[in-house]
Amino acid sequence: MTLTTQALFAGSPRFPAHKAHKAPTVICEEGPAFDWRSLFDQGVAQGLATVQGPFAVALPMDDGSVVLAVDRFGVHTLCYRMVDGQLHWAMRADDLAGLPGQPEAELQPQALFDYLYFHTIPSPQTAFTGVQRLQPGHWAHFANGQLTVAPYWTPRFSPMRAPSFDTLRDEFRQLLRSAVQHSLGPGRPACFLSGGTDSSTVAGLLAEVTGNRPASYSIGFDAEGYDEMAYARLAAKHFGTDHHEYYVTPADIAASLPRMAASFDQPFGNSSVLPAYHCALQARQDGITQLLAGDGGDELFGGNARYAKQRVFGWYAHLPAVLRGGLLEPLLLRSPLGGWPGLRKGRSYVEQAQVPMPDRLQMYNLLLRLGPAEVLEPGFLHMVDAAAPLAHQQAVWNAPTQASELNRMLAFDWRYTLAESDLPKVNHATGLAGVSVAYPLLDDALLAFSERLPDAYKLKGLKLRWFFKEALRGFLPDEILTKKKHGFGLPFGVWAHEHEALRQLVTDSLGSLSTRGIVRPAFTKSLLQTMLPQYPGYYGEMVWILVVLELWLQAHLPGLKFDGAGRG
Repeated sequence: MTLTTQALFAGSPRFPAHKAHKAPTVICEEGPAFDWRSLFDQGVAQGLATVQGPFAVALPMDDGSVVLAVDRFGVHTLCYRMVDGQLHWAMRADDLAGLPGQPEAELQPQALFDYLYFHTIPSPQTAFTGVQRLQPGHWAHFANGQLTVAPYWTPRFSPMRAPSFDTLRDEFRQLLRSAVQHSLGPGRPACFLSGGTDSSTVAGLLAEVTGNRPASYSIGFDAEGYDEMAYARLAAKHFGTDHHEYYVTPADIAASLPRMAASFDQPFGNSSVLPAYHCALQARQDGITQLLAGDGGDELFGGNARYAKQRVFGWYAHLPAVLRGGLLEPLLLRSPLGGWPGLRKGRSYVEQAQVPMPDRLQMYNLLLRLGPAEVLEPGFLHMVDAAAPLAHQQAVWNAPTQASELNRMLAFDWRYTLAESDLPKVNHATGLAGVSVAYPLLDDALLAFSERLPDAYKLKGLKLRWFFKEALRGFLPDEILTKKKHGFGLPFGVWAHEHEALRQLVTDSLGSLSTRGIVRPAFTKSLLQTMLPQYPGYYGEMVWILVVLELWLQAHLPGLKFDGAGRG
């Protein structure tokens, strides 16, 4: 089944909240007429496991029960709330927070902490007490006033033992072509093009399968170290696309950030949503109705730098125990020698290598590095469980059975990088611009292909996405195959420090946030006056997520304050 995205966000039509006895809510190409009930005759979980492509369904059954389900990557979402034995569902969490005739759902302090930790609020929680979001690959069954939630799909890796590169390469190329072909919607073919491996692959295949010049859209930044337009131009020329460029300015960010932050149903802190929005907006102004996006290639085929980095840390466990415990750890961790300039990197390596996965992945988490007690008011911190995010991550890490550490990292990113961050970002940006989006690299056949690809084909030594690149050598320009991953990264910290209008927006937002009993005023003062000017590229991320939080609160809960014992 090939499915398409519908616009769900501010500026586009929104689905109303439904109760259990109402008509079905279905998002898919086939629409409500698709025979979901017959699909479930063999069992709901078994039937859902056969559905291909993105979908969300809320279906009242003949026996009075209700089935809710979303696709494997959570491209489409469903939120739900139980009130007085009735199940309510909607696409957005805020639609369920204020149901007519029902008590207003309060904001969860834990959700705000999770937002500051993840820069999003991972499912199943939402910002609102009692409102939950169905996790990717999960379904829910409501019957007799009771709701049960369970996965119908979890990643299952079965790497091939004797692969043939040539055979796999040919299969892979055909799967890519089919995925792009199946993703095409009505209107002129068009795609995002950052100049990276994934977007360039989609652009090239789009030109190949359509036989004409598809439109490609890129975003640039007039800031040193952030502009990747040269690679987008290279790909556009190589594949003969009708290329369009737009350079986002600090004034664009200052003007559109309040509206963007407010348009989400809960705080959302992925800063590349604004570049993606301006890119989609240019396409919409040209009459484009659908864009293909390249999200997923890194996560399915081993392209993120942290995969190689964590492999290096994993080597430590294979050293002889006598070397680790008898020499390296006493020398580097328990003696002054570990602080010597020539040995500091060794000490840092051992410290990180000793931390088990997935906790090790969070050693550079911005909130943890700064210290929750330094960032947050004591009263607010007392209301939350600071260990809850790590527990959430541990559960996701343990979900795949019999998986290697590399494949666990991939599945981990399918949840946190894709389902909870990048896909909502692109969905929202395109929806706000009035354009639909499809993700050919997340095609189910490519997902299954990834699950049986050997580890060494994903990460060969320390070479990232080795098979993907070798399989497309000769198709993609060599310069793109060897470039580092970048994407539409936003130089927000630099601009927030240098651009007057944006600096004023930041100052006003953080000043207002400092009065809510969440973030310590001393921290926001230090962040603006000391940290940001010294390291704008690093601390700009914290400035961004705090500003977005305040702008969202101003739009949704302007009077919210915590007094140390709860809401004020």
